[in-house]
Amino acid sequence: MKFVNLHITVFLFSLAFIISCDKTFAALDAPNAETIRAYVHASEAYSQGRFNAASEILTAQNKFPPALILRAKAEYFAGDIEKAEKSCRRAIKVRPSSLEAKLYLARILREKGEFSDAAKVIESLLTDDPQNIRVLRLASDIAAETGKLDEAGILLDRAAEFSAESAMVLLDRARLRWIAGKANDALEDLNRAKAMLPWDTPLLRSILNLEKNISEVSK
Repeated sequence: MKFVNLHITVFLFSLAFIISCDKTFAALDAPNAETIRAYVHASEAYSQGRFNAASEILTAQNKFPPALILRAKAEYFAGDIEKAEKSCRRAIKVRPSSLEAKLYLARILREKGEFSDAAKVIESLLTDDPQNIRVLRLASDIAAETGKLDEAGILLDRAAEFSAESAMVLLDRARLRWIAGKANDALEDLNRAKAMLPWDTPLLRSILNLEKNISEVSK
């Protein structure tokens, strides 16, 4: 119970910060304690793979975007595609800027074989966020499934190029971990960063140099 209450407290502080910074969110009615409690319990069920339980907990939630998106994802992974689609569309209606809701809607439409509609959703997502690797991968899958192999390859090339950004995040974290005396964790981050690079880049040399320095000092 204490663990759940801690989650609720942390969530309340996070939510207050989001509302104060996000004008779109601030325009919505602030969630009450019951909604927050349901969202926290559903999040725990979802993280444990109890998708049916998570969606059940959130059945009555139709105004709070995070709850709607979580319900849609739980329904999706539970295999209830029709309900998941309705929850996604509801989430998008409440908060049109929701990337996560649109991404799952595109996945659902693809699974239903509605490739044209899925492509329209993806096009909208890439207009807002052209470097989103998850969206590019999904766009590539749909292109391949509809026989557009050249387009699928181009989309994957773009995703591979942008993966270098994620490698830079790992490089920065490796530096911080090394400074903090966590050499093994730093080396693990560097190995992951190397694996993410699509080709030989100046970034690779930075990774290798830091890896060499950490290994030498750790001997």
